[in-house]
Amino acid sequence: MGSSEGTPSTAAGSGISTNTCWAPAESAHHFVLVHGIGHGSWCWYRIRTLLESSGHRVSCVDLASAGVDRTDANTLESFGEYNRPLIDLMASLPENEQVVVVGHSAGGLSVTEASHKFPNKIRVAVYLAATMIIINIVLVQGTPDLSSYGENAYELGFGKGTNNPPTSAKVATHLLREVVYNTSPPEDCTLAAMLLKPGPIMALQSARFDDDHEAAEGVERVYIKTMQDNVVKPEQQDAMIKRWPPSKVYALDCDHSPFFSSPFLLSGLLLNIAAAAAAAAAGSSN
Repeated sequence: MGSSEGTPSTAAGSGISTNTCWAPAESAHHFVLVHGIGHGSWCWYRIRTLLESSGHRVSCVDLASAGVDRTDANTLESFGEYNRPLIDLMASLPENEQVVVVGHSAGGLSVTEASHKFPNKIRVAVYLAATMIIINIVLVQGTPDLSSYGENAYELGFGKGTNNPPTSAKVATHLLREVVYNTSPPEDCTLAAMLLKPGPIMALQSARFDDDHEAAEGVERVYIKTMQDNVVKPEQQDAMIKRWPPSKVYALDCDHSPFFSSPFLLSGLLLNIAAAAAAAAAGSSN
């Protein structure tokens, strides 16, 4: 599998289910992994295994209605409700602990809110094919456009009745392989088809960041692009990077789901990002 992943390229850039295990190691990092819409902590199983095998601590969170969380996505109206499991996890960390927070896809919104609320607890924020915005509105650049796949690209839920806008959405099962997991192993696509849940689009559309932007700007950000992405397309990722430039940009030649399609490259990249951020922090304190 490793030989088929290619090589990452880099360019300079201008309830809670935490499922935490830890094998202590010298200079161990703590990674907090945040899934995107419809996924859950389960999608990180390969990355969690690789990071923990290297002696690092990993916390995978299930946001409200995702994974083992039993909340009905159609009942979630606010982003604060949806993201509460991550905020609670961050609040529970010791004041002197800094973590590497990784957000995939819509999980980027969760990471941004955490950066606003807990800037001193985040060593580096990593956006993985993710929505990366700073202003108080969800930009079109970070919203998937599946219109080319026809009007049945999504399975929609109407918790407020069919006369009102949809309250939840999930990519249609027959399109998962083509759209979301186009370079992933087929067994992972099968796993995802069995475990994916509707995402609370009403809550995601309500995301607003009204807290101290200056504090969030102080958190180092890194973006990882996915070059064969059919969900958040490369040009959409570029638009977000241009609007809010991170410190570094990396690129993986894979689909929207590198935790399945490029696990070895992704885990190695996360370790390098964490090590570089730790070294920079150590240098600034001397």
